[in-house]
Amino acid sequence: MQQRGQLRQTASVPDVPTGSAPPETDDIPARIDRIPVVPFHYRLAGTLGVGTFFDGFDSTSIAVILTVVIAYFDISTAEAGILVSAGYLGQFLGALIIGALADRFGRRPAFILSLVTFGVFSAVCAAAWSPTSLGLLRAVQGLGLGAEVPVAATLINEYLGARNRGRVAVAYQSTFNWGLLAAPIVGIVALRSFGEDAGWRVLLAVGALPVIVAGYAWLRLPESARWLAQRGRRAEAEAYVARMEQQARARGVELAPPRAAPPAARGSLRLGELLAPAYRRRTLMLAAIWFLTFFVGYGYAVWMPTLYVRVGGLRTTQALALTVLVGALQLAMVYVTAFLADRVGRKPLLTWSFVIMTGGALVGFVGVGLMGVHRWPMLLAAAVVFAVGATAPTSTLYLYTAELYPTRMRAWATSACSSINRLASILSPLLVGALLGTSLGAGSVFLSFVIASAVALVVVLVAGIETRRRTLEEISR
Repeated sequence: MQQRGQLRQTASVPDVPTGSAPPETDDIPARIDRIPVVPFHYRLAGTLGVGTFFDGFDSTSIAVILTVVIAYFDISTAEAGILVSAGYLGQFLGALIIGALADRFGRRPAFILSLVTFGVFSAVCAAAWSPTSLGLLRAVQGLGLGAEVPVAATLINEYLGARNRGRVAVAYQSTFNWGLLAAPIVGIVALRSFGEDAGWRVLLAVGALPVIVAGYAWLRLPESARWLAQRGRRAEAEAYVARMEQQARARGVELAPPRAAPPAARGSLRLGELLAPAYRRRTLMLAAIWFLTFFVGYGYAVWMPTLYVRVGGLRTTQALALTVLVGALQLAMVYVTAFLADRVGRKPLLTWSFVIMTGGALVGFVGVGLMGVHRWPMLLAAAVVFAVGATAPTSTLYLYTAELYPTRMRAWATSACSSINRLASILSPLLVGALLGTSLGAGSVFLSFVIASAVALVVVLVAGIETRRRTLEEISR
C-alpha cells in the first residue's frame, strides 16, 4: 500500500510536451527490454486478461443467441444481420474514439472506460424490448468492446521485452478465446435452465460482470511506463520499472546493463500520421489483413450456429455444442501460436494461416456449394479447418500492429487498424445474412471466404514485415 501511495503522489507531476521530453527517458524502454517475465507481468496479464475474457464473451454472445432472437422477435436472417452489424458499428467507433484517448490520457483510464461501457450496456441489452432496441443498445455497448482489446494489447506489449513479447502477448490474448468458448457453454446452461424466451436475456446479463473488473483495475492496474516516460512523467515510469527489476533480482536473475537502442520516435500524436510516408505502407498492409481476416472470421463465427440449425438440421443446443467443440480447438491453437510466435516469426505464421483458411473455405464451397452436401458434418469440417487457420491472425494481429508504431501513437494506431475489422464485422454478417436468404445459399458464402483468404495471403507475402525479437523502438522508426 505504501508503494501504491508513492505512485499516486507522483501522478501530480505535470505533463510536458512529448517533443521536449528529457533524453534520459530513453533508458526506460531499454531497461524493460532486458527484464524477463516476473510477477509484475503475470498480475498485469491477469487483470487485462479478465477484461479481455469478457470482451470475447460479450462479443460472441449475440452469435450464441441469434437463432433464438430471430424466433423471439420473428425477424428474417437479413434483419438479424442488421442487428449483429449494429453492434460492430459501435465497436468501430469505440476503437477510434477511445483508442485516441488512450494515447492522450493513458492506457489505464481508457481500459477502465471500455470495461464500464460494455459491462453496463450488456446488462441493459438484457432488457431489450424489440430488435431495434437490442440493435441500438448493442451499438452503444460496442463502444467499449471495440476499444478494450487494442488498448489492453498496447499496454501489455509496452511492458514486454523483445525476446518474449510474442509468446506472452499471444498467451494473454488466449483469454479472449476463453471468453468465446465460455459464451456458448453459458448459453446452453441458460437456455436449458430458463427456457429460450428468458435464457437469452440471462446470457446477456452475465456480460455485466466486467464492471467489477473495472473497479479492481482502478485500484491496481499500472499505467504504461513507456507512455509515462514519453509524457515526461519520469518518476512514475521509474517506479514501475524499478519494481520489475527488483522482482527479477529477487528471483536470482542478473540483469545486464541496458543496451544502447535508437531513441524513441518523438512528437505529439497526429491522427493523420498513420498515412504519412513513414507509415503508409504498413498501415495499408495492416488494414487489408485486418479487414480480410475478420470478414471471414466473423462471417463464419457469427453465422455458423445458425447454419448448423438451418442447413444442418440440428437443434439449437446441439449447434451450440458443436460451437463449443470448435472453440476448444481454437483455444488450443492459440497456445500453439504462442509457442511459435517468437520461434518462426509473425510473417510465416500469418502466411501459413491464410493458406489454411483458404483451404477451409474451399472445403465449404466444394462440399456445400458444388456437391450439395447440406449436412452438419460438412459444415463442421469447414469450421474445423477455419478454426485452425484463423487462430494465428486473430490472436497475433493486435501484437503485430502494436509492434509497428511508436509509443506516442501506438494505442491510436492499434485501435484504428483493428477498427477495420469492425467494418468487416459489419459487412460480413450483412452479406452472409443476405446470401442465405437467396437461392445462392451457403455455397456462395464459402466462395466469398475463399476469395478473402486468398487475397490476404497475397498481401502478407508482398508487404508483410518481420518483427521477431526486435525492440519496439527499432521496429517503429
